[in-house]
Amino acid sequence: MSKTHTGALTIALSKGRIFKETLPLLAHAGIVPKDDPETSRKLILNTNQDDVKLVIIRASDVPTYVEYGAADLGVAGKDVLMEHGGAGLYEPLDLKIACCKLMTAGPKNAPEPTGRLKIATKFVNSTRRYYAQQGRQVEIIKLYGSMELAPLVGLADRIVDLVDTGNTLKANGLEPQEHIADISSRLVINKASMKTKHARLKKLIDQISAAVDLSLH
Repeated sequence: MSKTHTGALTIALSKGRIFKETLPLLAHAGIVPKDDPETSRKLILNTNQDDVKLVIIRASDVPTYVEYGAADLGVAGKDVLMEHGGAGLYEPLDLKIACCKLMTAGPKNAPEPTGRLKIATKFVNSTRRYYAQQGRQVEIIKLYGSMELAPLVGLADRIVDLVDTGNTLKANGLEPQEHIADISSRLVINKASMKTKHARLKKLIDQISAAVDLSLH
């Protein structure tokens, strides 16, 4: 797709819950993908609008693609944006989808650990910031999955993870403890694209904003 088309747009999305919950918002703006990313192996999806493409990437890569202009805009969880730092991005809209909480969690009724707290998480930057604001020194252990296991096998005292229903924590004898942030998916826009494609993006933001308002009523 040629970037020289002044109105052409590339939208970065990740598979799964965010994609499913973003689809009705895009549909309200008249954008419908021609392929389903769950069944298609394509990473660039055409839409019913010739000059709008969707790129399907890992959730954690969405801010990077948008920041560097490989996508004009995208949808990313606030957890991902907090880790990324959000430089080079506009975040004009909270889409109020894929909602959950970033929390600390630990074993039920466990005594307060002595010495430096060990925290297992994939949210290293957010965790470091949170404890630094409290003036607490912690050791952060980066994991990529199955956080709940870390306290059970003595790898960490606590974890920092996304909590939706809390059922997974409960099933593993853990409980949510401190609330770090409310998480939802946000619309993010490349700063250069906002200048060069302002009219098109402004219209799209307004249409998606209207769809968010409708979905809340």
